[in-house]
Amino acid sequence: MNTGSLDRIEEISLLLDFYGELLSEKQREYLRLYHEENCSLSEIAEIFGVSRSGIYDGVRKAQAALRNYEDILGLVADYKKREDTVQKLRSAVGDIASNLSDRPELLEKLDGLKEIIKELDQ
Repeated sequence: MNTGSLDRIEEISLLLDFYGELLSEKQREYLRLYHEENCSLSEIAEIFGVSRSGIYDGVRKAQAALRNYEDILGLVADYKKREDTVQKLRSAVGDIASNLSDRPELLEKLDGLKEIIKELDQ
């Protein structure tokens, strides 16, 4: 499996986490089996007693719906941006702390910042 495939699987899994409840139960199950359980379209078709092409269409429509929800709401983009910001903060605080071993009062303030970062990360 190439990196592009993994990125698409990760993207759909994340979209499913955020917007899965907006899909029908059947669509959620198709995507869960296909992306998270790595079942083939034929295997899913057998489980549901429908054609492989029916599953293919269902998976594609569900993926399109998830992407449409993201285009409208942008929750995943906001989440990723927040995660990047928290990581940058964590890194900056770590860099500063490593240069302040002789300044305990500043290290204490940095510990306070670390706690705030933990809260943001939850």
